[in-house]
Formats: sequence, structure tokens, C-alpha cells
Amino acid sequence: MEVNGDGAGNSTRPRKVIDEENSAVEIPETAHQISSDSWFQVGFVLTTGINSAYVLGYSGTIMVPLGWIPGVLGLIIATAISLYANSLIAELHEFGGRRHIRYRDLAGFIYGRKAYCLTWGLQYVNLFMINTGFIILAGSALKAVYALFSDDHVMKLPYFIAISGFVCALFAMSIPHLSALRLWLGVSTVFSLIYIVVAFVLSVKDGIEAPARDYSIPGTTRSKIFTTIGASANLVFAFNTGMLPEIQATIKQPVVRNMMKSLYFQFSAGVLPMYAVTFIGYWAYGSSTSTYLLSSVNGPVWVKALANISAFLQTVIALHIFASPMYEYLDTKYGIRGSPFSIRNLSFRVGPYVHCSSSFSSETYRSRFQNIPCIR
Repeated sequence: MEVNGDGAGNSTRPRKVIDEENSAVEIPETAHQISSDSWFQVGFVLTTGINSAYVLGYSGTIMVPLGWIPGVLGLIIATAISLYANSLIAELHEFGGRRHIRYRDLAGFIYGRKAYCLTWGLQYVNLFMINTGFIILAGSALKAVYALFSDDHVMKLPYFIAISGFVCALFAMSIPHLSALRLWLGVSTVFSLIYIVVAFVLSVKDGIEAPARDYSIPGTTRSKIFTTIGASANLVFAFNTGMLPEIQATIKQPVVRNMMKSLYFQFSAGVLPMYAVTFIGYWAYGSSTSTYLLSSVNGPVWVKALANISAFLQTVIALHIFASPMYEYLDTKYGIRGSPFSIRNLSFRVGPYVHCSSSFSSETYRSRFQNIPCIR
């Protein structure tokens, strides 16, 4: 039996449902849709998250600090551990007679109130940092397009971050909840394939034509320690959304069995594009690989522009996956109902992007990233 919100925030009181083992399971109150999406759609949500434009940096941020053997083994081990950890969380989605549709709910049910508060705080800090990174990444992609056609450097990165925040705010108007991404997940996949294929093909061409590369790990002993720690953190970040229960809440019954299908899809077909562009990028450029692969490749200007525009558009879509827990919290707490285009409803979704884009387009923030080749 499936239980749904109506997408506009109606009929969300706690209720009992029948799970796959015919036992009563309580559904917490929520203003968003639950049990409405197929496992395939949820699989694409997970795949969109791991194949975002962040993958264009893994050659430089994972492989360069670690080298071939630790880098390859690290990615494979991180994949296996992440699949196992996510499977455990998925298995606990219906636990103790209750469906845990939020990370903090699951932590609080098992470990108590302190774990509930700690998980809530850490999760939202994590999601805020991811979404802030997405806005900066989108601005960087736009800046890279601008740099391909202009050498005057009149437009600085803060302007492009502000533009990205404005575009994200516009897109937020049509995405009141996670399930509303349906068609956009397919569009996102197309954009992902464009910049991944372009980066892959141009890297192969450059690698074939280039002389022998240096694959030694750059830096002093002290700097290597810090870059290794950073690379290890990227290994964890690459495969985990930080909001698996929230994503699983949208999947149809049986929720555990279907979620496992989605996870197997994510960690099989879903990781292949990321592996391909990460390994080929490092093979082609060695220790000189940029932290944004599209700034290292050589090829027709229009092809690189297409890849960067695709990275920008995919980032705008992917961001709203990680913004959905915030939407759900605000809509449930304040009883946001009715049309998703009402002024009150829009203010909760559009406001954060206006704030973030204005805050992080400051000159101080730009100077912190001015040494990244793609955004100088």
C-alpha cells in the first residue's frame, strides 16, 4: 500500500501503512510526497548526484594527491564501503514499526535525542556546503565559457556566481519537492554525458599526442599529508549524498527492496562515467592535471563551450536534489500548502539562493579561489 502527500502539502498526518511483510508501519508527518517514485527514478536521483560536475575535479583532487595505485584502490574501496553503508541505512528505513524518512529521525530513534540534534546539525551543514559549492561551481563553469570567447577579464567570478544563484532561484520555482525532478533527471543525464564524453575524448586525444607524463605526487612532505587527507575526504564525498533516508522516502513500496535496486544501479552503471573521466584525466595529464578537467583539455572552442554550459545546467538541476530536505523541513514546519507558485511557497525556495549568491559572490570569496585555473 502506498501513501502520498499531494505535492501541494495536503494530507500529511502520521498514519499506518502496510509494508512488504504485512506489518503496520507508521509514517511521520510530512508536507511532501512519499512512496510515489519508481526505483529507476530514484536510481537516477542517486546517479545524478554522483555524476555532477564535481566529477570533473576528481582527477586533480583525488588521483594527483594519491597517485595511481592508492587512487585506484581508494576509489574501488570507497565504492564498496559506500554501497555497504548505504545498504545498511536502506535496510533500517522501516525499523521499529516506523518509517524513517529523515536522517535525523533514524538517528534519534536508535540513539536518542542528542543523536537526533547532532545528526540534524551535521547534515544541514553538509548540505549547505554542497549547495554552496554547486553555486560556485556553476559560476566557475560560466566563467570558463566567458574566458573562451573573451580575454578582457572585465567579468569577474563574483558576477557569474550571482548569475548562477539567480538561475537556481528561477529553477527552484518549478521544483517544490524531490519527486518533481522527474523529467529533469533525464535532462540532467544528457548534460552529464555531454561534459563527461567531451572531457573523456579530449583527454584521450591529448594523452595520445603528449609526451611521457610525470605521475609523481607533487609537494613537500607536509603538503602531501594535507592533500592526502583532502583526497580521502573526496573519496567519501564522491559516493554519498548525506540524505539517503530522504531520497528513500520517495520510493514506492516495497521500500527496502526497491531502494536496494536503486543502490545497485547507482554503484554499477552509475559509477562508470565517474571512473572513466577520473582515470583518463589523470592518465592524460599526470600530476599537472587541473582541479577542473575542462581547463586542461585542448580542443575546438565550441566543444569546450558546450561542455562547460552543460556542466553549468547540470549543476543547477543537481543542486535541487540536495536542497530538497530544506524544502521539506520548511514546508512541514510552516504548513506550506497550495500552489507551488504562490508567493509564500516561492519565498521559502527562492530566498536561500538569492542570499547565497549575493553572499558568496563577494570579492573575498573570489580571492580564495583565484588560483584555480578555470576561474582566473
